[in-house]
Amino acid sequence: MSHYYTKTNDQLDSLKRNVQFKIHDHLFQMTTDKGVFSKSGLDFGTRVLLETISIQPHETVLDLGCGYGAMGLVINSLFRSSVTLVDINQRAVQLTKENAEKLKLNVTVFQSDGFSNVNGTFDVIVTNPPIRAGKAVIYRWFESAKTYLNDNGRLILVINQNQGAPSAITFLKEQYQTVDILDKKSGFYVISCQK
Repeated sequence: MSHYYTKTNDQLDSLKRNVQFKIHDHLFQMTTDKGVFSKSGLDFGTRVLLETISIQPHETVLDLGCGYGAMGLVINSLFRSSVTLVDINQRAVQLTKENAEKLKLNVTVFQSDGFSNVNGTFDVIVTNPPIRAGKAVIYRWFESAKTYLNDNGRLILVINQNQGAPSAITFLKEQYQTVDILDKKSGFYVISCQK
């Protein structure tokens, strides 16, 4: 069976739909489809993260596991940061490209299994990690992110308390110099980890 966190879902029928949501009084309209994360609209965890973070225009950002592009495209639009978006799922990558074009945003989008095709370093890595892929996968992301962060760079993620936030925080504190909880809402933790 194909999941949103796997490479292809060619056997899934396509059923594109348009969704809209507001972040900081800016209205965004994007296209989603079957086989991508949160196909019915902006998920609550991503919303909490986007309403919490602040990115500087000069900072470079990697959206790791971008889905249809909501997080990275909103960041590029609101903060004017240079954003790269990656996902293992080819359908998600294609949707992100279409959404970036529709929103007239200049971003870099490509397929990557975690960091496998990522080169260079970033000031900020943001992710709503694929919890259903398993702890081994997401903890590998958390650990590997250090290699792709500039000095004093930040990994910013959102994770639900019921999906392992407390144990993830313990693990992150072993990996990073500083770990801060930026916000906590309805069980979702927005966590910033500084290299």
